[in-house]
Amino acid sequence: MSSHRCRAEIDHAALRHNAAAVRNAVGKSPGIIAVVKADGYGHGGPEVAKTLEPFAEQFGVATLGEARAVRAAVADRDILILSPCLPSEREEVVREGFIPVVSSASEAKAYAHLAQGKPVRIHLCIDTGMGRIGVWQDDAIKTAQEIAAIAGIEVESISTHLPVADSDPDFTAQELTAWDQLDAQLRPILPKAKFHALNSAASLERPEHAADRVRPGLALYGISPLPAFQKLLQPVMTLKTGITLVRDVGPGRGISYGRDFITTKPMRIATLAIGYADGYPRQISNRGAQVLVRGKRCPILGRITMDQLMVDVTDLPRDVAPGEEVVLFGKQGDEEITVGEVAAWAGTITWDVLTRLGKRVVLEQRNT
Repeated sequence: MSSHRCRAEIDHAALRHNAAAVRNAVGKSPGIIAVVKADGYGHGGPEVAKTLEPFAEQFGVATLGEARAVRAAVADRDILILSPCLPSEREEVVREGFIPVVSSASEAKAYAHLAQGKPVRIHLCIDTGMGRIGVWQDDAIKTAQEIAAIAGIEVESISTHLPVADSDPDFTAQELTAWDQLDAQLRPILPKAKFHALNSAASLERPEHAADRVRPGLALYGISPLPAFQKLLQPVMTLKTGITLVRDVGPGRGISYGRDFITTKPMRIATLAIGYADGYPRQISNRGAQVLVRGKRCPILGRITMDQLMVDVTDLPRDVAPGEEVVLFGKQGDEEITVGEVAAWAGTITWDVLTRLGKRVVLEQRNT
């Protein structure tokens, strides 16, 4: 058992396998923009980027700070900042050579004013249904023409984002048809720009729309947004903790805050060194969640607390003791608890489970 109370083991061999799986799905031609925002979806952004460098033409992050961290690991790759920058960050973004996203001609002009000797490269986002950032698709041609006339700007790439690629195939098909039509109209206006729309789900299911680049995120970390493609991927993260205490408890005893769980018989209960402050979701309390101890599923009892949680080890051998390793998600022996199961218990999504891990969880990078 590791000395760390909570740790996430990051399997870089699996990371390479998943990058190769995406490449195989989309074919040889499209470039891959590896999305490593949110510290590589909780896996360690710089370390993940270094492993993915042979597979990736570019990297995608959300913030200036993330761009700097990834640049330190992979100095010879372009880095797209996929979320709008604050006005106060723009000068630094330009000076350091990152590629910011813009949603309007006025935003493009703001970057153009910062050009010094060479054009500022930008990334134009078009809103085809996400409703978050980007110029609305009906205004895309006019906006592209306006941006093309701005001195000091080079539109490096043009993209959209698919909001329901993993849940609404009909809307996604219509959205991509409209996108392909926009692609054909925009290329003569901005001939140097590269086009990309496909996230993980669409890269796996609809590679015929790949255009110049694809933009996978979750799939690189071994989780398919579409269950049919999960067999192609290998989960990269295993979340582990340890047993700190084992107690025999009689019937009629309340377990954790609120006394939501009352023992109905004698039980043997293990306390674990992980709680919601470590990022393990409190929302799974009393929803049938389980962990792995000695390769066996053990139910979580009562509410998840800030630093600890309790599990039922009554059916395990009595020599289960403090210091033993516990898996919250990942494989142990012949059994596996997936991130998807944890997300379902919590009523959330896999992205949320991976990126909510706290500072007390130590990342152990393996097979780098």
